[in-house]
This record gives sequence, structure tokens and C-alpha cells, in this order.
Amino acid sequence: MGSTKVIGLVLLVVGIALLYFGYQSTQSAGDQITEAFTGRFTDETMWYLIGGAAAVVAGGFLAFVRK
Repeated sequence: MGSTKVIGLVLLVVGIALLYFGYQSTQSAGDQITEAFTGRFTDETMWYLIGGAAAVVAGGFLAFVRK
């Protein structure tokens, strides 16, 4: 297995973990209140979700698409 695939798999795992923590954060009482008043989640939660999605896409590309 090449180093590119290993890096891709690591990014994939890190991205899934970030998405999990971001989802957990959206379910917190503080984030629910913020979302109710402002219509959006806190910046920290958004960074978890955006970073997790980007890491999953990049990791999937490196691990499964690129040769």
C-alpha cells in the first residue's frame, strides 16, 4: 500500500471523527439555543462540520480514486 493511500485513509478517519464531533455539538443545549435565536450554529460547530466534510472528501479521493 502506497503512502498516498495511507494518508487518504488517515484523512478519511479524521474526517469521520470531526463530523461525529460536529454532529454531537449540534445536539448540545448551547448550540440549540444559539441556533434558535440566530438561525445558525456556532462557529466552532461549523468548523467541525466543514473540516470533517473536507477531510472525508480529500481522504476518499486519495485513498480510492487516485492511482
